[in-house]
Amino acid sequence: MRRWWPAMVPLLAVGLVLTGMGVAQAAPGDNLAWTATATASYTSPWESVGAIRDGIDPSQSNDTQNPRWGTWPNTGEQWVQLTWSQPQTIRAAEVYFFDDNGGVRLPASWRVQSWNGSAYTDVAGASGYPIAANRYNLVTFTAVSTTQLRVLMQSGAGSVGLLEVKAHAQPPGGGPTTPPTTPPASGWNPPSNLVTPLDEVWRHQEQTYNNGNLYGFRNYGWDQLFANRGYVNYCVRWDSSANVTTAQRDQIHAALARQHKKWMDVMVGHNAFPYTDVPIRVVGWAVRNRSQLQWSDTSVDIYVNDIRENAPQCAAPCGRFFNQSGQYPNCPGGAARHYDQSLWLTDGFGGGAGGDWGQRMGREYFMNNINAENMTILLHEIGHTYGLDDFYDWTPTGQCCFIMKAGSASSITEFDRWMFRDWWRHLKSRYGY
Repeated sequence: MRRWWPAMVPLLAVGLVLTGMGVAQAAPGDNLAWTATATASYTSPWESVGAIRDGIDPSQSNDTQNPRWGTWPNTGEQWVQLTWSQPQTIRAAEVYFFDDNGGVRLPASWRVQSWNGSAYTDVAGASGYPIAANRYNLVTFTAVSTTQLRVLMQSGAGSVGLLEVKAHAQPPGGGPTTPPTTPPASGWNPPSNLVTPLDEVWRHQEQTYNNGNLYGFRNYGWDQLFANRGYVNYCVRWDSSANVTTAQRDQIHAALARQHKKWMDVMVGHNAFPYTDVPIRVVGWAVRNRSQLQWSDTSVDIYVNDIRENAPQCAAPCGRFFNQSGQYPNCPGGAARHYDQSLWLTDGFGGGAGGDWGQRMGREYFMNNINAENMTILLHEIGHTYGLDDFYDWTPTGQCCFIMKAGSASSITEFDRWMFRDWWRHLKSRYGY
């Protein structure tokens, strides 16, 4: 069942949030810059060099809402530096350039340097230094152990600036997530027998979605994926009186990742889709009683007795559904622990529901099918999260059985694949492809 809820609802500051088993506090996640001190060659008096490591992911290069670092009116070679009290092992860095289309513009070039104890030297094995607006620019390199990392920029059409700098022990998603220099060759080329039904489906969606404004909606699964630059975060709403062991927790995470991968594999190598792997990260669990969760490690945040819709709710300040600007200033675990979707497992729930907020189904169904090759209800509801329609009252020409037509197929079919790819075809321009 497709269930698209309103884009925003009032936030409720209720319940208890625990970061792991400790006191609620900001967590650095995998971004080492959080624990560094920031300095710069020069900072305009009205700007802040501390902005480069404040953990706020910008929405665009001309960000007028959040702190930023800039060097206007100075030009030439400029730098920012992250300094730690102890050596850090670093293999990747991401920079988000500040460009106000005026005095501060994209740099002509940039590179990363590390301190070797006596001098700053360029990092070895750099994958390349992309220069693009409105997104993070990622470089990976040979691991370096250092107390100081420097981003060195040469100005171009104006002064230079940065909105955010991230340093990583491991490359995000296991490798570069910037677009490949040569897009995959395959494009929109569905089989001839699917052209007409695919056109019917897309026209129907354009007419019925979001009051006829399909393109005005900005929280499809695609939007979440590209806001994160290639991964999706989940929080589990455990709407059940049952206990959960550590092994069951890990099995739930693994099953969710396997089923999500079936949809992402449809896109690999297709029509300039940039990702070959989309990690699924479960960052939190919501329960009525902490004792139901039978583990003591701090691998996920735990939200206790925050009840919404008569079910445990993961913290609203951490949820993309509630914060579609992509800013999470009040999330106890910080932006790195935000969640894009909820996996909502409810005792005695029949069927399923899905939308931009995530997927819901029976707890018994999920646990009984946790090792199944195809978890049909979950696959169907993930399809809704990425925009795919229901077909309760009509069937496209020449089609009978596919997973988005509930009850007619148990796995993703060729028609499902091309409907999924059609969403990418129509939305990819909003992500710069």
